[in-house]
Amino acid sequence: MRTYFIEDRKEIDEIICSCKTCYFAMSVDDKPYVLPLNFALEGDTIILHSAMEGRMWETIKSNPQVCINWTLGEELAWQDVRVGCSYRVKSKSVNVEGKVEFIDDFDEKYRCLGLIMKQYSEKEFKFGTPAVKNVGLFKVHIETITGKEFGAKAETPWNS
Repeated sequence: MRTYFIEDRKEIDEIICSCKTCYFAMSVDDKPYVLPLNFALEGDTIILHSAMEGRMWETIKSNPQVCINWTLGEELAWQDVRVGCSYRVKSKSVNVEGKVEFIDDFDEKYRCLGLIMKQYSEKEFKFGTPAVKNVGLFKVHIETITGKEFGAKAETPWNS
């Protein structure tokens, strides 16, 4: 199994936008916590939403440094069906590290909800005032981003 770094930002963004769920990791008091979330990508910013209460909300208020993962693909492949060590899962993955910025402005929250919905549908959506006021929205500004391809077949003279 080979792992290759993906350097092209356009390919990295395509991986992110092909996923329907991201895995949002945070930590407080040396206790890690990961949740699947819906998201939107806007340039160098990830937009996320949740309730404004609960373990996640309290954790990111206490420690806004987070990590987000997207994984695309789960194809099982092998070089020899009889040899366990030749099996691999072909996938691509992106990790982002950054800091949470909470969004309080009504118009910005409305705009960000629209961006999140664009990730999942081409329809235009409207949001009622109570829905916008009562949802927790936040951005993660990308500080580092890494893309990798896993499970690629090794290039060797006898199989290239």
